[in-house]
Amino acid sequence: MQNKTQIYGIRAVIEAISANEPMDKVFIQKGLKGDLSKELEGLIRKNGINSSYVPIEKLNRLTKNNHQGVVANISPIIFYDLEELVAKVLERDKIPLFLLLDQLSDVRNFGAIIRTAECTGVDGIIIQKKGAAPVTADTIKTSAGAAFKVPIAKVDHIKDAVFYLQASGITVVAATEKTDNTVYDVDFTEPCAIVMGSEDRGISPSTLKAADHLAKLPLLGEIESLNVSVACAVFLYEVVRQRR
Repeated sequence: MQNKTQIYGIRAVIEAISANEPMDKVFIQKGLKGDLSKELEGLIRKNGINSSYVPIEKLNRLTKNNHQGVVANISPIIFYDLEELVAKVLERDKIPLFLLLDQLSDVRNFGAIIRTAECTGVDGIIIQKKGAAPVTADTIKTSAGAAFKVPIAKVDHIKDAVFYLQASGITVVAATEKTDNTVYDVDFTEPCAIVMGSEDRGISPSTLKAADHLAKLPLLGEIESLNVSVACAVFLYEVVRQRR
């Protein structure tokens, strides 16, 4: 064990997956062969685990120990099933508020968003299995421990989560500059979910198309955008303001 969120070695990773440890990502050396590597790849496919084939130099940077061609990041939290999370939230005597992160990639932005989500009463955060920032020690630290308090669900595609939320009576609002409507034009007093995009690409076109409403933040200076964690905080606190 390298630290609380990383393990290395083929057998160790196989055993961790078999024990249902919550995996964020498995890094496998390119060209790795053998029966154990085939067994590992089969488990990864069966469990839908995010994985990547990388040069040995990448693995050597991840750990100085004998990794045998495999290093895995284990999440320090347990992820929820989307359907289970939504059902649990809808049972409460509270107007639901969800947050969807469309392939946000920076772990510190992720941690800051989780912290704000906890402070503003977000009922659950939904991220994509592949391409999303992992929950690491840095995420936990930046969230000030909020990652242990706000339920987080992983889905194959954010767009599918949008459709499921809409079918459950949740209005989906996408934060984007590609609209004339501002965050102040949206009614957040009803059950809703807010979608925030990645730092560089924003929200994917298919997810934007699926959203019920598009909304932007008014920018009065010369800089064209805010940091995603800051923008998310403004959106969430507008929800708080309207629901008070």
